[in-house]
Amino acid sequence: MMNVKQKGFTLVEIAIVLVIVGLLIGGVLKGQEMITNAKLKRIESDNAGLAAATFSYQDRYLQLPGDDSAATGRFDFYTTTVALGGAGFTVLAGEADGGGDGVIGVGTDWDSTDANDTMVAASAETSKYFGHLRAAGLIPGGAGTGTARPSNAYGGLIGIQNGSLLIAGHSTIFGQLEGAVARILEARLDDGSPISGRMQSNLAAGSMDFVAAHPLAGTTVYSEAQRYNVAFRL
Repeated sequence: MMNVKQKGFTLVEIAIVLVIVGLLIGGVLKGQEMITNAKLKRIESDNAGLAAATFSYQDRYLQLPGDDSAATGRFDFYTTTVALGGAGFTVLAGEADGGGDGVIGVGTDWDSTDANDTMVAASAETSKYFGHLRAAGLIPGGAGTGTARPSNAYGGLIGIQNGSLLIAGHSTIFGQLEGAVARILEARLDDGSPISGRMQSNLAAGSMDFVAAHPLAGTTVYSEAQRYNVAFRL
């Protein structure tokens, strides 16, 4: 009888394959970590940038963006027809102005806006806030007639609100952040709790209004299964 020689992988070959697979998995995980870190840094950078822009505007014009009662006269293009949404649009005298009371949008939610994202008399100061900053060249964007809010690294909107959760004063708000991301930001920037400190959060479907008792009272950690709106005190 003829002996049939069976062929297969040697232990060395199997070890090499396992090493290659391990390197590939490690590379994927490292890539995901780098993407997450980049998004976290963008959130931190966007928040710091808005704070700096707000204080720069206040220092330059002695009024807060959004609340500026002299914005129409301060920026020429508020009386100029501009292309917006495919049509000419003119901001009439006074429509871009805020109340000038030193507060951005008393009693106004951070995500309130007019239907067309344009600067009209009925626009909330929390919407005009972004138009004024764009008009002053302090944040990216076109003519200051647009009140559209920028998006954050996780796709949610960015806004501003006076009195949010248990935070007195103005806060920037980043919407729809993943629970794991909010937890990391808390650890890096605040006290680690979603219900106290200069950074506070509520579930994305919940209100960010100022309250006597935090809506997440008793919660000590962020849930990775949830998304949150996160407020950062200016």
